[in-house]
Amino acid sequence: MECEFPTINSNKQEIREIFDITKTIAVLGLSPDESKPSHRVAKYLQAQGFKIVPVYPKEETILGEKVYRSLSEIPFAVDMVDIFRKPKELDNVADACIARGDVKVFWAQKEIVNNEASARAKAAGMRVVQNMCTMVEHRDLQEEA
Repeated sequence: MECEFPTINSNKQEIREIFDITKTIAVLGLSPDESKPSHRVAKYLQAQGFKIVPVYPKEETILGEKVYRSLSEIPFAVDMVDIFRKPKELDNVADACIARGDVKVFWAQKEIVNNEASARAKAAGMRVVQNMCTMVEHRDLQEEA
């Protein structure tokens, strides 16, 4: 599989603003397995005071939160979608975010880049971050403060 270089991305100042406006984070692909990056990242974000919404095909609860099977099932506003899925799946994720109409941030985790999906998300008014870890970026900003 050929890797894409992110041509659409936020800078440090925009990332700071993203964390300032974000309260609720839907984590797509949040694994119940504590050894998986998605679990560690979500647990960190939850400990920092963010409301975590697991989106996963099975399980009833992860990190003490109700699990939803898809973004469309979440019955309340979502500020950020933090994506732990394969790059090709971001096309569908972007469509689901656009359909919701309330997602402010489309964040693709480390090593996940899909410029076409990101361009659609940005055109729909979302801030876009690709190939960066929410935990690492948040921690870096806390250390700078």
